[in-house]
Amino acid sequence: MIIALPNKGRLSQPSLELLLQAGIKIENEDRRLIATTNKEGIDVLFARARDIPEYVYKNAAQVGITGEDMVIEAGVDVKTLLKLGFGKAKVVVAVPTGSRIRKPEDLEGKSVATEFRRIAENYFRKKGVDVEIVEVSGACEIAPAIGIADAIMDLTSTGATLRLNSLEIIDVVMETEAVLIANRDSVDDFNVQALKTAIESVLNARGMVYLMMNVPEERLDDVKRVAPGLKGPTVMKVESNGMLAVHVVIHENHLFEVVEKLKKAGARDILVVPVQRLIF
Repeated sequence: MIIALPNKGRLSQPSLELLLQAGIKIENEDRRLIATTNKEGIDVLFARARDIPEYVYKNAAQVGITGEDMVIEAGVDVKTLLKLGFGKAKVVVAVPTGSRIRKPEDLEGKSVATEFRRIAENYFRKKGVDVEIVEVSGACEIAPAIGIADAIMDLTSTGATLRLNSLEIIDVVMETEAVLIANRDSVDDFNVQALKTAIESVLNARGMVYLMMNVPEERLDDVKRVAPGLKGPTVMKVESNGMLAVHVVIHENHLFEVVEKLKKAGARDILVVPVQRLIF
């Protein structure tokens, strides 16, 4: 199996880290085009994020990580297996600050610079607005300033670059994030499904902690009310008379108050362990 990963940009490092957390380590650190991994039969192909949907569609790679916007822009028939929770951004329409253009309909007969020709054409077609698409390959935000377009359609995370170039958003076209995609003929392949399960387990575990504690048997119901867990706690008898070992998974956001409540409910010897994987 070949996994296509972005070779640079905002999705590159998080993709590598996610793969490592899922148990797949790239053995060649020099970022050659195709690198081997610690898993026999699994290699990594480094490519431009916008090319990955096409590579996966043509089965040059069986799976890949790229932006959801790139998948839509490519217009190819691939299967989205998972949304990955990083690389979140928006595709927006923006115009110069103070422009008389206040809504997309005001762009009738005007020009829009973008890297997203397919998305832009579909967007304005649905709006019933006739615009000229000026296709650019980068630095889209300067297009209005140099007079080649009246507006832009571009990707933004914080909006800082738009503000720096005196641009303001008049509409959000779509929200996007990194996704795991697969070739439709390879979806049921063992390695593809194993990768999906491994990555999903990493995503499920984020922000979760595992609590282990000893609880007097008569206080079990009190402890359950404080920390019910995902599907109820695991309860086991221990050698000490009248004591139970209780294990439960909770979100770390609740840890601060839950631990104190557990102590008051009678729990002791409380151990907090980070969760690396969580498979439902």
